[in-house]
Parts: sequence; structure tokens; C-alpha cells
Amino acid sequence: MKTPAPPSRSLSDLRELTPARVGLGRAGASMPTEALLAFTLDHARARDAVHGAFDTSRLVEGLASLGLAPVLLSSQVRSRRDYLRRPDLGRMLDPASQRALADRSGGPCQLAIVVGDGLSPAAVNVHAIELVRNLVRRLKEAGIQLSGTAVASGARVALGDEIGALFGAQMVLMLIGERPGLSAPDSLGAYLTFAPRIGLTDAMRNCVSNIHGAGLSYDEAAFKIAWLVREGLARQITGVALKDESGGTPARIGTG
Repeated sequence: MKTPAPPSRSLSDLRELTPARVGLGRAGASMPTEALLAFTLDHARARDAVHGAFDTSRLVEGLASLGLAPVLLSSQVRSRRDYLRRPDLGRMLDPASQRALADRSGGPCQLAIVVGDGLSPAAVNVHAIELVRNLVRRLKEAGIQLSGTAVASGARVALGDEIGALFGAQMVLMLIGERPGLSAPDSLGAYLTFAPRIGLTDAMRNCVSNIHGAGLSYDEAAFKIAWLVREGLARQITGVALKDESGGTPARIGTG
């Protein structure tokens, strides 16, 4: 008996499964006008995401509404032009921010959260507050103390190391806008570092990425982040030594 042939698949079927640009067709030696215009639009959206304004006042207000008391900080970057040309400046706090953290009251904490603009302020403006809202509930359920929170402008991922160290945090979570892609200009990334201090490399961090409307949901991301925080604190590690073994589907928790 012959094995039935698998059903044939077309390029249109493939396009329904991925936002990647496949099977665009052609017009002579070029791509069709519709595909070219769509590419140009997505490219413009990605550029706009990089150069968009960072809504610090809304973020501070949103974090405060969750019972947090964020400190407003800034890196040594003075313009978006500097940010793109001098990544090193985005990894260091300016003197005023260093003094603000040094003068704050409060002792060491288990976890500090830093919300930074990164390469897509648009992603942070849209997603950061709702992610933190879901994460706070997960952390509370796990009995994890969260007392240090900051909103940082001109931030690169490593800026969280200095901020976490000045907070006296055992671990720092940096929420930051990821490099915009042509299919996802508003993707948020979450970077976790145990024992933060200046000079660490990315090998010492865990990352939960692709948090946006068509990617990882807020609850899924919060579930993974909370698992990594709990396990990282228990084992006193993050980075290549800590693998995400959270697995499964996030359990629902109360909203009270």
C-alpha cells in the first residue's frame, strides 16, 4: 500500500507562519512595488523606534502606581547622537546620578529593577509598566524583596551593573529596548545579573528577550524572569552557569 503523499504547501502558507520576508515575488529584476513599500515602511518604523522620545515621566508615574519609588537617573550620554556613537558613555552613570544613589536612604535589597531606554525607547514606553505589573505579583508570590527601582536615560545594558551595585542589590534586572528589527520595532529585553558591579561581561547575564505584542507575553516573560530571579538568588549565579529550566505554562496567580 502506498503511503499518501503529504499535502503540498505553497509560499502563501509559509508567509502565514512567519513575519519574515519570503516569497515576495519579483517585477522584472526587482521586487514588486508593494513589497518594496512595505520594506520601506518597516525600515522607517525601526528608525523611528531608535530615535523616539523616552517618556520618563510616564514611566515614573506608572512604577509609582505599582507601589514602587523609582529614582530618575541618567548615563553620561548627552544626546541620542552620542548614545549611538559612544556606547561606552551609556554604560556609566553621570555624577549627579551617582550622588543621587549614594544619598538615598535604605539598605541592601535582593533585587533592583532598572528601566532603561536602550535602542528602542518605544518598546519601553509601551511594554515596561505592564511587564513590571505582572512581575511584581510573581516576585511577591516567591517571597522576593524588591526595594530598588530606577528609570535611566541613555542606558546600555551594563549601566544596570553600576546602578545595582549602588543600590546594594544582590541582583539587578535591566528592562531595556532591544535593537529594532524590521518585523518588531518595539521588542523589550530583560537582563538579569547576580552580584552586579562595574566591569562584568554579558556572559554573567541571563536574558529574556522578544517581549512584545507578537512575541513573548507579559505573563510568560514575568514567569521566566521570576524563575530566573528565584533560582539565581538561591544558587548565587546568573549567566552561562544558569540555564532557563522554567518550562511549562505559567500558572495563573491572583490579581489582588
